[in-house]
Amino acid sequence: MNFHAKTKIIAISAFVLLICILSLNTYGQFSKNTLSYQWKIKKEGNATHQVSTTLLLVNRDGNAINNSDWGIYFNSIKIPKLKPASSLMYDLKHVNGDLHYLYPNKNFKSLIKGETHEIELLIPNIRNYTELPSGLYIVEKNKPEKGSLLKNMNKKTDTVELHIAQNAFIKNSKIIAMAEDKLTKVFPSPVSYQEKSGFYEITALTKINTAGAFSGEAQLLQQDLRKLLTKSITINTVTDQVIKEVKNGITLRKNESLGKAYQLEVSGKGILISSGEASGIFYGIQSLKTLLSPAAFATKQPSIKVKAVSVLDSARFAHRALLVDVARNFLPKSEIMKTLDLMGLYKLNVLHFHLNDDEGWRLEIPGLPELTTIAAKRGYTPNGEGMLPPSYGSGPDVNNPTGTGYYSSSDFKEILRYATARHIKVIPEIETPGHARAAIKAMEARYTKFMAAGEVEKANEYLLSDHEDQSTYRSVQGWRDNVINVASPSSYRFLAKVIDEIVSLYKASGAPLETIHMGGDEVPAGVWTKSPMIEKLMKEDTSIKDADDLWRFYFKKVNALLKARNLYLYGWEEVDLKHAYNQQGKKILVVDSALMGLNYQVDVWNNIVGTGLEDLAYKLANRDFKVVLSSVTNLYMDMAYNNSFYELGMNWAGYVDTDKPFNFIPFDYYKSITEDEMGAPVSQDFFKDKERLNGSAKQNIVGLQAALWSETLTDTLKFEYLLLPKLLGYAERAWSKGPDWASAQVHTLDQPDYDKAWSAFVNVVGKRELPRLDHYGGGYAYRIPEPGVSEKNGAIIANCQFPGMTVRYTVNGDIPNKNSKIYTGPIPKKSKITLKVFNNKGESGKAVVVN
Repeated sequence: MNFHAKTKIIAISAFVLLICILSLNTYGQFSKNTLSYQWKIKKEGNATHQVSTTLLLVNRDGNAINNSDWGIYFNSIKIPKLKPASSLMYDLKHVNGDLHYLYPNKNFKSLIKGETHEIELLIPNIRNYTELPSGLYIVEKNKPEKGSLLKNMNKKTDTVELHIAQNAFIKNSKIIAMAEDKLTKVFPSPVSYQEKSGFYEITALTKINTAGAFSGEAQLLQQDLRKLLTKSITINTVTDQVIKEVKNGITLRKNESLGKAYQLEVSGKGILISSGEASGIFYGIQSLKTLLSPAAFATKQPSIKVKAVSVLDSARFAHRALLVDVARNFLPKSEIMKTLDLMGLYKLNVLHFHLNDDEGWRLEIPGLPELTTIAAKRGYTPNGEGMLPPSYGSGPDVNNPTGTGYYSSSDFKEILRYATARHIKVIPEIETPGHARAAIKAMEARYTKFMAAGEVEKANEYLLSDHEDQSTYRSVQGWRDNVINVASPSSYRFLAKVIDEIVSLYKASGAPLETIHMGGDEVPAGVWTKSPMIEKLMKEDTSIKDADDLWRFYFKKVNALLKARNLYLYGWEEVDLKHAYNQQGKKILVVDSALMGLNYQVDVWNNIVGTGLEDLAYKLANRDFKVVLSSVTNLYMDMAYNNSFYELGMNWAGYVDTDKPFNFIPFDYYKSITEDEMGAPVSQDFFKDKERLNGSAKQNIVGLQAALWSETLTDTLKFEYLLLPKLLGYAERAWSKGPDWASAQVHTLDQPDYDKAWSAFVNVVGKRELPRLDHYGGGYAYRIPEPGVSEKNGAIIANCQFPGMTVRYTVNGDIPNKNSKIYTGPIPKKSKITLKVFNNKGESGKAVVVN
């Protein structure tokens, strides 16, 4: 599911790269010193599949650092080791999770002014800068109360390697620019769309006509138009009978025969939106908004012209979800609201809210204050108590807004009401029994508090761990203590308490709640093997023989908790799996047929080539399990857009650009997989023996989910960068009907029909939707692509992924700006040429340099 899931260690080409220079002014022996560091990276050979990362510690201009009473903490999502004999003066220790400690040993020599200490680390398969150690801070042993963060002094790299631009040129060369008046002006693409002659003009005199059933949708439309018009328009509420006769203005009318579908009719006389349900009316309003010119969202105007159209539309999938992870790195309430605005506009209807994990608990639960006073905070403390340790580079400061933060009960209720008004269900995820360290540590702090007060019963009430447990394990994220003890009755008291408080929050908000996602992934081997509580349970219940039985026991009890509250169980794919041995004697995961008929619903993420689980989603659906396709190959938004070393994002499952969600084929996703996690081509022959989805099992594919995990998201701009424009390709696939090009049986994505559909899509995105998002919801920091670059007849030629954007260039070595020369044709290759892509606001992506 996350970064460390099934990562493969692959050697990369040799290179040496200066990443950053950081300086430190601290206290004690460092008070008059400036300590800096640099990284040098090079391949260690095909046999080891390792990368040597040399940390250069430099005393730039201070007094000598004479003693060894200090150390450097840092986070690394890949487990580093000191290269043998590379540095006899330092030792390295893994603390827990992704936290590591580098410290001088007895061989340490003074680090005098101008001197450098080289410390070589071996780190598996670094493919981009986000995988380098981060969040470095120094702690002095004689002053352990504070850690001092090393500040990054280098400038952000704003270029991309030439080979990336060359590959982009090849992909972009199939795109044909289309005139805007030829584009479908409702997005995502509707089932039926017909343009007519004429326009309707919305002015301050226009009224929104509605019956009482759609008053909420009418108010949202009024609010939207208030942002676009110089004067507000009014709502005219009438009876169901009267509204059938209304001919002018914007009319929201009930039509039972349409069910959940909607109809949008625009003529010179008015606008009519019809549906049998309020959600259909809402989606019709969103289509009306995308029908408007993007310029309408830039500045307020006295009137807005709306093209006459006839649209009939409905959703392909009932479950159209976006997973947002706020546990690893926190996002403020304002960004969640902004994301809900985006989801509403593009007709996504489920926010999968990943609220807890090993690195943070983000929801206030009345009666369990430690979940937010302890587990919602990250930072350095001398004894490691009072908060969680720094993770993912969050550093020693507890006030870092990505490491520390939570949603109060009032915050969460506000989010729920906001989402519900936009017909978005919020599914909270309480990750268990693994990925639960934040909750475990919070309840241990609660235990300590009440034990100190002599209140033993309260101390043990919600404890999630067995203090006598001697089991040793390490999760794929490096944690040694992150799994709930499933034998303890207090674990289920805790879950019942959390579930009941969540149910109360939903009731108080008037928000629908049908399920709570209970996690269920990545519990490591070795857990529960030496716990007295587990041993006692297995003696009492002789049907429990191993970890798989414990797993089934746990989710049976969790399911009972949910069913008692009229909720169904939802989790990750492992909830429906068990271990078995294949013909080669290797332990593998297989479908647990004993769970059939229990109405469990699961997100299936793993379809990575080579794991043996490429067909898992279809195996589950064929056996009547309810499946949400969360396929990592095409729908994980946190994967980097490409294999540039400088590109933000993860890469353990490959690379996901805007085309990957767009070309995802839900009922035959093998045809969507064109490359492996390294970007190497994958032949369709690879899937010839994989299980196919039965026609009758299509109904068990209940929907799709895009996921954005937050390991690399240290600010909201990075969140929006990874989300957009990928989300537009996903919205098209989740909402719109199955495309004709997907039915091609051979080389599906190499067919002219696919190229034509892709061209139409990127024209809509580049000329209509991204210009709209420059202003909608306050504007979004979407990614602007690198230019495609090639050489022909001694000249440089360029193109762009999104028609409507502009390529600009310089020939004097300067980085292009919004006033640089516009590319219109081949550029003679006589000097250094630098090119960049710009949007309508003058914002740009990364530059490419051609020498």
